[in-house]
Amino acid sequence: MSRCVIVGGAEIRRYDEVKNYLRPGDYYIFCDNGLRHLEALGIQPDLIIGDFDSHAVPHLPVETIFLPREKDDTDSVYAAREAVKRGFDEFLLIGVVGDRIDHSLGNLSILLKLDSLGLRGMIVDDYSEMEIVSGEAAEIGPEFPFFSLLNISGTARGVNIENAKFTLKDGEIDCEYQYGVSNEPLSGKTARVTVAQGRLLLVRDRR
Repeated sequence: MSRCVIVGGAEIRRYDEVKNYLRPGDYYIFCDNGLRHLEALGIQPDLIIGDFDSHAVPHLPVETIFLPREKDDTDSVYAAREAVKRGFDEFLLIGVVGDRIDHSLGNLSILLKLDSLGLRGMIVDDYSEMEIVSGEAAEIGPEFPFFSLLNISGTARGVNIENAKFTLKDGEIDCEYQYGVSNEPLSGKTARVTVAQGRLLLVRDRR
């Protein structure tokens, strides 16, 4: 099945960087003010979702789900739920982290939910890509000058980092002491991260 791309309304300044992650056959869901990115991204929505409190109703010939303004789910969370219902198992989220820290943290939780369902999710912004590491190994290629491992859920145990400036063997990272910030792959090598128990947010910095 094609990958689902969810476009939120957070600011995107480096469209060329973000567009590099798009690929043919992607299914695009635009959330409310995410429609402001339509022209710059050069793509067309397959589905539009929103309460339209921050963008005018688009009146496009595209399936549109109108949401109430008073609700538990943000537009982005609802979009992720809808995409899961439609059978997608891989997700790319763009325009979902930015100036609003509350929305950014809320949207990071989408990655946790997808991971708990056994689905793959990634958030991409102007400078980095973010995904959850739990169980399967994750790699950081030499094209990424920096990476960080952050705990946003419980305690992660059995954390191993290889081929990096700061290695770790059978470590533990909890939410109160984030010592996995700003590591570097060794020159010309691919760093490797594994988590035996729990999960961590891996942030690969492109710059």
